[in-house]
Amino acid sequence: MKINANFNERVVINTNEMSWTPSPMPGVDRKMLDRIGEEIARATSLVRYAPNSHFSAHTHGGGEEFLVLEGEFNDAAGCYPAGTYVRNPLGSSHAPWAGAEGAVIFVKLHQFDLQDASHCVIQTREQAWYQGMVPGLKVMPLHEFGAEHVALVKWAPNTRFNPHQHWGGEEILVLEGVFCDEHGVYPAGSWLRSPHLSKHQPFTGPEGALIYVKTGHLGDLIR
Repeated sequence: MKINANFNERVVINTNEMSWTPSPMPGVDRKMLDRIGEEIARATSLVRYAPNSHFSAHTHGGGEEFLVLEGEFNDAAGCYPAGTYVRNPLGSSHAPWAGAEGAVIFVKLHQFDLQDASHCVIQTREQAWYQGMVPGLKVMPLHEFGAEHVALVKWAPNTRFNPHQHWGGEEILVLEGVFCDEHGVYPAGSWLRSPHLSKHQPFTGPEGALIYVKTGHLGDLIR
């Protein structure tokens, strides 16, 4: 299976307009954003767990990164409420389940550098924000390894960033508000993937925005 598998192309998806499709596990549905492979795949997805649903035990052969968007997600290592960012390294395993509220997560599989062995759990709603590069911008770093950087970025209303180029590409999930650039307007739920050496000048309108952003991780995938 291949979904948005050409990493030379810019991809923009309003996930609110996608339908949920069943996974092999009852009560677990997903929206596939990019994918190379079948059930074991390099994949970026939104995954929805019904209340008290679970997924079978599995091993993360290529690592797992997820951000809990709604509800409460769990495994034997802990409980992850909305706002939790988790990285499970290559070779880790778990059998996750959702609590009584269910859960929605943004998850990336088989995308770790082979040397990146870090495990982390960050409760982002309890972490400090740092001043960004321009007024109106606040940043919460989540992970860094080699060229890869992962962060949450909070944009105050009517903030404008500098024009810049994405060495190694950029991936954004709009969590709140409305994010914009010269190419379009992206409401909450929008997912953007911009290729290596792409350029833009992002900004926000009166709503402001909160985004998950990952940079520097796509350069090796360009052919």
